[in-house]
This record gives sequence, C-alpha cells and structure tokens, in this order.
Amino acid sequence: MKIALAGNPNSGKTTLFNAITGKAEYVGNWPGVTVEKKEANLKRMYKAVSEKEKACAGNCCKGCNKVRVVDLPGAYSIAPFTSEEAVARDFIIDEKPDVIINIVDASSLERSLFFTTQLLELDIPVVIALNKQDVIRRHGNKIDVEGLSKELNCEIVETIANEGEGLKELIAKATVAANAKTQQAPEFQGKGSPEEDKLRQEYIKGVTKAYLTRSRSSSELTLSDRIDNVVAHSVWGLPIFAFIMWAVYTFSIGGLGGYLSGYLNDTLFGEIVPNAANSFLEGIGVSPLLQALIVDGAIGGVGAVIGFLPLIMLLFFCLALLDDSGYMARVALIMDRYFKRIGLSGKSIIPMIVGSGCSIPGVMAARTIEDDNERRMTVMLTPFVPCGAKLPVIALFAATFFPGATWVLPGMYVIAGCMIVIGGLLLKKILKFESTSIFIIELPQYKVPSLKHAFRQMMEQAKAFIIKAATIILVMNTLVWLMQTYNFRLQVVEDQGASILALVAGVISPLLIPLGFIGWQLAAATLTGFVAKENVVATLAIVLASTSEASLSTPGGPLSQFFNPVTGVAFLVFNLFIPPCFAAIGAMNAELGGRKWLGRAIVFQLGVGYTLAMLITQIGTLLVYGKPAAGFVPAIAIAAALVALVYYLIRRSDNNVEKLEKLPSN
Repeated sequence: MKIALAGNPNSGKTTLFNAITGKAEYVGNWPGVTVEKKEANLKRMYKAVSEKEKACAGNCCKGCNKVRVVDLPGAYSIAPFTSEEAVARDFIIDEKPDVIINIVDASSLERSLFFTTQLLELDIPVVIALNKQDVIRRHGNKIDVEGLSKELNCEIVETIANEGEGLKELIAKATVAANAKTQQAPEFQGKGSPEEDKLRQEYIKGVTKAYLTRSRSSSELTLSDRIDNVVAHSVWGLPIFAFIMWAVYTFSIGGLGGYLSGYLNDTLFGEIVPNAANSFLEGIGVSPLLQALIVDGAIGGVGAVIGFLPLIMLLFFCLALLDDSGYMARVALIMDRYFKRIGLSGKSIIPMIVGSGCSIPGVMAARTIEDDNERRMTVMLTPFVPCGAKLPVIALFAATFFPGATWVLPGMYVIAGCMIVIGGLLLKKILKFESTSIFIIELPQYKVPSLKHAFRQMMEQAKAFIIKAATIILVMNTLVWLMQTYNFRLQVVEDQGASILALVAGVISPLLIPLGFIGWQLAAATLTGFVAKENVVATLAIVLASTSEASLSTPGGPLSQFFNPVTGVAFLVFNLFIPPCFAAIGAMNAELGGRKWLGRAIVFQLGVGYTLAMLITQIGTLLVYGKPAAGFVPAIAIAAALVALVYYLIRRSDNNVEKLEKLPSN
C-alpha cells in the first residue's frame, strides 16, 4: 500500500510525514523545503495488523502489511508552475498511489481547497487532514467539519501534526478509503469550461463562507501583522536581523558553547583522553609507531574536530527556534528587495539559509528557482555561506588569535553576505542577465517555537557531525598521519619536510605565498579540506602536533608559528570561500546541469577566495604592521592580472550583447 502526502507549501506535510514514519526530515516555514519526494515505511503503531502478520509474528517475508508513505513537494495546483509542483503532479498521475492524504492548512482554508478540489477529480481516493487545528482554536475560529466533508464527499480528520493529534484516526480512514477505491468529486458550475479556474475559485469561496466561522474580520490586524510592521520593515528589518544573528552567535560561541568547547579541546581531548590512551597502549605493549598513529593521528585529529561540537549544537538549536517561530520566512522577504539588485530574488535566500547547515541540501534547494540564470547564480553563491563543517575552522582561529572576541563568527557571516552581493554583481555584469522571477512567499503566523523540535534538529546535526568524524575524517586523518610519517620509499622520516605529504603539498604551496601562507603544512590542510572542511582543523592538529605541547587553539600555540592575526583571518577567509567539499561540488554539478557551468563555478569560487585572502593579507599587513607581507610583489602582479581578466570578460559580454542587438529582429 502506498500513501501520498500532498498539499500546499507550509501546510505541515513534512511534519506529519515525520510523525507517522519516525523520520526527521527538515521542516521549514517556506516553500521548497521538500525539493523531491521522500519515502519511508509507516510506523507500526499506525498499522492495522493483519491476521497473517499476527500468525507469522514477523518471521516471514518482509512484505507483510508494508505501507509506504511518500512526502511530496508542496503544490498549489495540479498544473505545475514550479519544478517541485511538477514532481508532485508527475508522481500522483504516473504512480497512482492507493490513497492521497491531502494536508490542508485549516488557518488558510480558502487557499488550500483549490488544490484539494483538483485532487478529488483524479479518481484516486482522498482523505483530508485538516491540519493546524491549534491555530484555528487559538484564533477562536470554527470549521463545520461534518458539513465540509459532505460538501466535498470525502473523509476529513482534524489534526495537529506536531503534537500527533488525530493521526491514528487519519491513517485508519486512509486505509479504509484505499480499500474502497472510489471517489466522487464535488460538482460546481462551469467545470470543463475555459474559465474553469476562475469558477473553481468562486465555488471554493462559497464553500469557505458556508463552513468557516471567523471570530473577527479578516481585515483586522493580527499580532503577527503588528510584529511584521517592525521586524519586516523596509528600513529596520535588516538591522534587526543582524542584531538577532549577533545575539545567537554570541550565545553559541562566546557563552555556553565556548565554555563547553574549551573543556573538550583543552581538557578532555587535550589531556584526559590522550593520556589514558597512551597509558593503555603502553600497558598492552603496542609498538610506538602504532601508538602514535592512534593517539596523534586518530584521537588528535578527530578530537580537534569533535571539540567544537558544542558550538555547532547550540548554534543550530537557536536557528531551529528562530525558524520554527516563523521569523526566518520574514528574512527571505527582507532580503528580496536587496537580492533583486544583484540579479537574484528572495527565493535565493532560502538555499543560503538551508546551506548554513550543509552546502549540499542548500545547493539542491536552488532547483526550486524557475529562472535558469538566477538558479545558476544561486548555486555558485550558496557555498559562500559558512556551513556547519566550516564552523570548527572559524572557532579554531577565533580562539587562537582573538580569544574572548564575539565578533569573529558573525563577522564571517557579514563577509559572506558582502561577497554574495559583490559576487552577484560581478556575475550579473559578466553573464549579462536580469532577475525575471516573481517572489511569492506565504508568511506563517508567529508561534512559540517547539523546544522538542529544536532539540531534535540539534541532535540530527550532532549525529551527522559525529558520523562524519568517525568515518570520513577518521580515514582522512589516518591517511594524513601516514603520509607525513613515511616517504615514497615507505621509510619512516625524521624530518616531516621529506614526507609524502610535504612533497605533495609542496607542489601548490608556492601558489599560496602571495596570500602570506608559508609552509607546506598550510597547503596540506587546504587540500584535505576539499574532502571535508573539518579536515582543515584535523590536519593542522596532526601536522603541528609535534611542534608544541599546547593545544592547537591555545593563544601563542602551534598556529602562531605560521600565522599572525592578519594572515590568520586571511587563511580563514580563504578556506571559507574557495570551492566547498567534493560532495557539495557533486551537488553543484547536478544542479548546474553540465561540466561547463561547474567549471565556471569552481574557477569563480577559487578566484573569489584567493583574491579576498590576498587582499586581506597584503593590505592588512601594511595597515597593522606598517610593512609589506611576504609575496607582496607577486601579489601586485596577480591583482593586476585579475583586474585585466575581469575587465576583458565584461567587455566581451558587452560586445556579444551589442552584436545580438544589431541582428535583424526576424
């Protein structure tokens, strides 16, 4: 049996999907959160257990009483306008699910019923989940469920998906409807005529008026409206957003998160775990080389990354609260007026907000943007937003060179915002296109955020972080340790400069001199960062472990041998803005639609990261220390070449436009 969940964006589909399947798919207050269908088995507690399954007691085939639930992207109509609507339509038409559970937002009944009446005409059984009953009750409104059910000729169940209310009854009625396999759509005057959509809307308006009783006029300002007059204001909206983000980052980095991270880095993984591991391994007679691999390579590298886990957990807990409250949807509205000027729209902010957790789903979320050029720009610019994997890098350099400062992490996000604007303007000039899409977003009403939901989101991020540390990062750390221990003859080296890692990284290390980065160790950290950005921290922990007994994040510790505060910021910025990890690059390739555009995106991101780091090092060193930085002369030559290249690309684009304008109109 296959159940399809269909409904408008922000109606609670994914929340209901998570509740009845036990999954933890991302839930957001904007369209495009579910960019492709998600499938999972129905939880056993909602199944009607068959006699056959009782007899076999779970010992027979796995197909007994199997119920698949499919969460479809949000859609306003069966006639697709966006790519996610096309996914929903194609699945319903082609796959023919046994029953459709239509999730209807009870607080926006008239808008939701347009899609409902279309689903009822597809000759597939439909059961309506009248969701968000808590909102209806809070506003004092009332829906005549029995009358509406008779009018639409289908079962309706009142639900509150995030509290689990009504879900057992919903699944039971969906099972009955699937077995009945009959569905009679309601009739309205003018069905099948050229003006069908207009007449359908008039019919729905009459149905809503007949069965929905409002406690107050729809023109009356609500509390959400009054709050929006302040936080979504055309002038004050952006400063308020900046202040809220600063408060979140200060609490996460400088408050409780910073304290817990300091304990993990300096005490737990700096002393307790390594000392205990050394004592245990020496006690069982493990060879010194293997002991060094385990303690310095595995524990030292992974511990350097895990030490920053509290920062990530608290940050995403706070962001989940903001999202669940309905505020982040306002951020998209605020940013729309600014993004339009660089060839994007408010829809582009959604992938960037999603990308703050991980660039991969952020890049994938760009597929909901209809305009091809706008989508490509969004894919190129989204990895500039610091993701969860980059937070340990930021936290490391902040703790080392700016201890106690609360501006470093929010400062990186400000720089990211500036580079998105500058990069957008540059791409707009070079590629010569304007934003043509229309940004429409439904603003959910404000609500008290769910601590349970935020905690679940936080634990999902922590789980993903730990799994990556225990797999990809652990394997990479082992490889890095082996490469810095042996030479190409597989002999143990006393000088790391003669190791395999030093020779491989030494190939690109000269390219980093104009940026003020001297040493193959820094090139090695940059290379491993393409596998996973957390590896930048892990690699530095491994290759610098023997140079100092102090923790990697200790002010004046191992990093101070290679960086001063200016070059430390430059190295941090360099690793934030060059291309993301290989997995995210793969997602970029899928969304850009070809290697040609992927190549352009990688070159663009490399150019931005390299240029910005070079400018910070060279200009910052002159201003702070009053003398040129290393590689000053090559930096001037590279800067001149980059300016000439950008000028050439813009002029070539202008010439191409002029040629097209001169062509005959026919």
